[in-house]
Amino acid sequence: MMKRLLIIVALLLPLLVIAASDHERAKALLESGEILPLEQILNNIRDEYPGRLLEIKLEQKKNRVIYEVELLDTEGKVWELKLDAATGELLKRELDD
Repeated sequence: MMKRLLIIVALLLPLLVIAASDHERAKALLESGEILPLEQILNNIRDEYPGRLLEIKLEQKKNRVIYEVELLDTEGKVWELKLDAATGELLKRELDD
């Protein structure tokens, strides 16, 4: 039972990486309708980019709010994806060294 709980915590922990200030900002942007729910964006990319979520950052780039998502794919490669938080559009992807 304890092992199962630790596995669940390990799987959910990356979702908590968003800093408190990012969390509050994301919440306000979501409530105002300016961005899509993070869960929806992650579900949209899951088929093309399966793997384990490592980190999420919320950034402001010029007039866009961007989610920077870092994930570990099934082959052990780390990908950094930049997604438009308002539309979910993939703006950039790169293999992390």
